[in-house]
Amino acid sequence: MSLPAEFSLIARHFRPLAGPGALNLEDDAAVLAPPPGRELVIAADAMVAGVHFLPDDPAETIGRKLLRTNLSDLAAMGATPLGYLMTTAFPRGTADAWVAAFAAGLLLDQAEFGLTVLGGDTVSTPGPLTLSLTILGHCAPGRALRRNGGRPGDDVWVSGSIGDGALGLRVLQGSLPADAEGWLAGRYRLPRPRVALGQGLVGLASACMDVSDGLVQDLGHLSRASGCAATLHAGLVPLSPAAAAHPALLPLLLGGGDDYELLFTAPPAAAAAIRAAGVAAGVAVTRIGGLAAGAPGVTVLDTQGNEMSLASAGWSHV
Repeated sequence: MSLPAEFSLIARHFRPLAGPGALNLEDDAAVLAPPPGRELVIAADAMVAGVHFLPDDPAETIGRKLLRTNLSDLAAMGATPLGYLMTTAFPRGTADAWVAAFAAGLLLDQAEFGLTVLGGDTVSTPGPLTLSLTILGHCAPGRALRRNGGRPGDDVWVSGSIGDGALGLRVLQGSLPADAEGWLAGRYRLPRPRVALGQGLVGLASACMDVSDGLVQDLGHLSRASGCAATLHAGLVPLSPAAAAHPALLPLLLGGGDDYELLFTAPPAAAAAIRAAGVAAGVAVTRIGGLAAGAPGVTVLDTQGNEMSLASAGWSHV
């Protein structure tokens, strides 16, 4: 007896992604234990074609972006990846070759980041393509990085560079010329989750989160969780050479989203150790502001110390 279409698709494309806890994707659930003496860290994100990625993006990069955005959530907690569950709603008639490329992208990143698929569900939909992933990681008990630990006097830091993802979207939409190296489009399609840096910040950072919805808006989330006022110095925000070529778009860079860098706070005395953690992880880290006693919120200052007014601080999901 031949396999039903759904199970045949799973066997061809997703069983090669499975690890031991997935039970060969033959049962109703996975069986998994975290490493001894560790706590589970769990996060979930969904992506919809035309909202979180472009419908004509390569299948391989769509799979990788789905996994990497969730890995970024683990990075923000200082956690080590363990495995993931994935639900795919493919539009009816999706070519088998497209699904094969999607799975191939996932396999590449599983090898890079050290995790496997544990299970999930596959359904069809009239559209659009909709994907959801639940990721599991682990950390030492009580050591997960949180958003609520910032204190007055802490410095505000960010990893990598800001604004590339927002500009990359506009390049792919045709409203901005492409940079020669294709850096911007690549940063939009393939975020770089800072997993190693997140682990290195455990015990150093007082608060941490990833930048997905825009630097200013996400700093506002951290500010509220920590009960502090935040100041952001726009002139200190790290920009790639491709982004720095568009100085008039600075407000967009500060609020555009899709950065997936780490935004964190720490006491000034931790600065040298934080820079060392960045070197060890191979990621630049930059101090961009500070926290102070006061009502939660973000004040953005330009290079002359004047307050900037932004039309949009970031992305809204609703």
